[in-house]
Amino acid sequence: MSRTFNCAAWRTSVVVALFLVTIPSVAADRLTADEVRASIAASKGRVDLSGKDLSGMDLAGLDLRGANLLGANLSGADLSGANLSGANLHGVKLVGANLTGVDLSRADLTFAWIMRGNFTRARLRGATLQTVVTSTGMDNTPDQSATFVSADLSDASITVNFSFDDLRGARFVRAHMTVDMRNQSMGLLRTAFESARLTGADFTGAGLGHVTFRFAKLRHARFVGADLRNADFAGADLTGVDFTGANVHDANFEGATLSGATGLAPPTTGSAK
Repeated sequence: MSRTFNCAAWRTSVVVALFLVTIPSVAADRLTADEVRASIAASKGRVDLSGKDLSGMDLAGLDLRGANLLGANLSGADLSGANLSGANLHGVKLVGANLTGVDLSRADLTFAWIMRGNFTRARLRGATLQTVVTSTGMDNTPDQSATFVSADLSDASITVNFSFDDLRGARFVRAHMTVDMRNQSMGLLRTAFESARLTGADFTGAGLGHVTFRFAKLRHARFVGADLRNADFAGADLTGVDFTGANVHDANFEGATLSGATGLAPPTTGSAK
């Protein structure tokens, strides 16, 4: 019987063994709906799903009581770094949740509750954020504001009241927020950025018809090629903002600070026609 040591074969077997050992730790980050439900049950209100793979999961109705049309309660949860791309979060409560760096690309957040949620550096490209709940009352208040610093909402479909929120450096490139004035049977539902912090935000190519930015802080923001018809910038700080190629027909700039703003012709302190 040959006892010749085959060094090459030994190296190969070691590599394969290490690869096989690694697989379970990667797969363990992928949770099933039952595992998420168990985590909620065991968490006593502060579930930790940070870094977990929940991509494509249907979280609508996932809570301790089983089916619930209002959505799962993940308020206060740690979802930082989690993968929720393509997930269904219709009506899910994310009040005070930590969503730092979360991947919500193409996710559905219709009717989701986001008060005090931290979406810093979150990826929401192509996500649906329709009629999102942002306050327990009729209007937003500073104490319930959410954070979207450096978040990416490019190509997203949005009807959200971002008033008082921190959106510094957020990207809304090609995002669709234009109000359909033919579909307002329940009153005017539109995206709002009143008194929001939007320094350095990027709205390049975005649809922003009838969106309000009243008293928002928009220093050095970009609206290159954006649709701003009937948008309201009354009292906003537009210092250094780039409006190159933007459609500002019937936009309101009354009382706005336009020092160093470019792309508006002729310069105006009132309504742009």
